[in-house]
Amino acid sequence: MSYLDRLEHYAGLPVVSFDPEAADPAGAAPAGEVAWRVEGDDGGKYDNVFAAFAALVDPAQVVAVILGGYSDDTPLAASSLAGAASYPRLRTLFVGDLTSGVPISWVEHENEEDFASVFRAFPSLERFELRGATLLDLDPFESASLKMLRFESGGLPAGVVRSVGASDLPNLEHLDLWLGTPNYGGDASVDDLAPILSGERLPSLRHLGLEDSEMQDEIAEAVAGAPVVARLESLSLAMGTLCDRGAEALLAGQPLTHLRKLDLHHHFLSEAMMERVRAALPGVDVDLGDRQAADDFERFYIRVSE
Repeated sequence: MSYLDRLEHYAGLPVVSFDPEAADPAGAAPAGEVAWRVEGDDGGKYDNVFAAFAALVDPAQVVAVILGGYSDDTPLAASSLAGAASYPRLRTLFVGDLTSGVPISWVEHENEEDFASVFRAFPSLERFELRGATLLDLDPFESASLKMLRFESGGLPAGVVRSVGASDLPNLEHLDLWLGTPNYGGDASVDDLAPILSGERLPSLRHLGLEDSEMQDEIAEAVAGAPVVARLESLSLAMGTLCDRGAEALLAGQPLTHLRKLDLHHHFLSEAMMERVRAALPGVDVDLGDRQAADDFERFYIRVSE
């Protein structure tokens, strides 16, 4: 499913949109057997909606919440969920289920809220995914339960990248960062990725995605010697401006034959380099789909920016 599509299933559960006017908001499904989509009200606020949600749906049973319905007047406010009630079984939170046609760069997070507060409010959270990075703030945090962390954006702020690298996440298995372009706030450097690539705070990491970047070649060069790679089962450097330079670095660096999957889709590799990559990794599922060509001005572009 594309990031432009609204979620119909999430974390193995059917998605149900919360309707505060419905007599039975969950229908025939128990509260803990669906993923709840909660959207702002007509006034662009979430507080009243979250209060109604806590009153009509048993918070003690809720396991998955999707925060969506962004509009120009409705910045996303994940921390408001924690203020409405306790959700002791909440394991999965997705922030930013876009309304059709909304560019990812338009999605704002209310008052530059610090998402570290979300992890403090929900210490049992195992999966957190977020779309959009405008006004996004994140301090370093600790979580012994978090297994999946994903940021989808057209421009991920350097401060967020550094905070992820400085966080203590001993059981994190899956990390995806869409780094984006400086034109939309993606100002992270390869140096900002160093703590992640060292793997020191990520002993359980099995999948790493450093994607959608205008510095994809430089990232590939850093990954080629990164200590974390040896423990990975899958690696994604997809959606960015990967060229022969970056692929050459991967082939010349540490062995990648232990990987189950290497995702390089949306790339700018030559046919000859594509053949070299395939030949070097015969037992690896290598995705070299969606090959791109530079535009008339010899510019290379990432898949997701605006």
